[in-house]
Amino acid sequence: MIRLPRIEVPPVDYGPEEAAMAQYRAEGTARALALGNRGPLLFDSAGNPDPAILEAYRRHGFYVFEGVLGQAELDEIESDVIDMLERAPVHKGADVDRQGRPALGVGCRAATLSWVRPLSDPLGGTAFANGRHPVKMVEPKAPAGAPEHVVQLILGSLQFSDACLRLYGHPDLLRVAAAIHGADFTPFNEAVWIKHPRLGGSVAWHQDGWTHWASPDLDGDTHGFNFMAQLYGCDATNGLWVVPGSHRLGKVDIAALVAAAGSERLPDAVPLVCAPGDVAICNRQAVHGSFANTGDRPRVTINFGFHRRTSVLGVTSGGVHNPVSVYDAERIRERSRLIALAIDARRQRFPAEPPFRYAPFAGAEAACRWTPAARAGLKDYNLLDLGI
Repeated sequence: MIRLPRIEVPPVDYGPEEAAMAQYRAEGTARALALGNRGPLLFDSAGNPDPAILEAYRRHGFYVFEGVLGQAELDEIESDVIDMLERAPVHKGADVDRQGRPALGVGCRAATLSWVRPLSDPLGGTAFANGRHPVKMVEPKAPAGAPEHVVQLILGSLQFSDACLRLYGHPDLLRVAAAIHGADFTPFNEAVWIKHPRLGGSVAWHQDGWTHWASPDLDGDTHGFNFMAQLYGCDATNGLWVVPGSHRLGKVDIAALVAAAGSERLPDAVPLVCAPGDVAICNRQAVHGSFANTGDRPRVTINFGFHRRTSVLGVTSGGVHNPVSVYDAERIRERSRLIALAIDARRQRFPAEPPFRYAPFAGAEAACRWTPAARAGLKDYNLLDLGI
């Protein structure tokens, strides 16, 4: 049962594009389910992810881990997401929520809430994020009675949700991060994506990375990856789409791909098809995007990413997720401490679950205990995000 508050509006579709979209969704779903990059998260006797999983991830650029999260944890995440939405500003730009309380994110210096006009594409064809969204997606007509804006993204989410923080410390997912990026892997950033039914906007096709495309050491893992935990599941209507294998192609001319396709329906792309509790991993170099959610189901994705340390150490970056700065060893360690805090928060909530041992803080666990003071210290932590 979905408890997320729903904004009631009439059914919507893509108008003249709807028949083509319906066919595209059906064909994309069939292609996605035939790839062979989904299944339970399995480990060998040494505690390493099944090599077949890593091979499929590196071949396609994404993988769906099925059934990672149980219902009890999903319920806790759902409660926190509902709380965040109830605490959101009563409208874009407001300082109070619908009950007159100081709204979520008020007083924060870092970015927190991102709004979108219903069913719109605010990024495509703009200079935002170094112009990485070169082509605008089709924008269906907003339904009657739709609000002017809806919340689509909550940034720095770990300061607002203990349940999301505990998920961030999930031992099996952190073992995957270590297998891909090494024992000294570092954070990227964390967010909650919310695609409201009949209202959620699109995110134009793009690749996430921007710093290392010209590097002679560029490979398929240079710009890191994101985990995408699904609260309610996702499908071809409300979920992310990925072009398999595109993470290995370097900087892709997305405008040329769209021009060759004759529309934004890229013929090789496939949707993430997930059940509640599934967690997808998606390479940040893969061409990916999402269409407006004209369907009746919400999509809530708990997003958190990681890098290998050599991709961030000594890099001058920022400007997209936070101010431009140098990612020196001290900055990386300060931001990475959040992983250790999350591990301890999860240990306290799930004491029977063996915790992950994060190598950069091995022996320093006592200084990384999850306490009320540690929670208060998370305000604006995302100013230290390691975006590349």
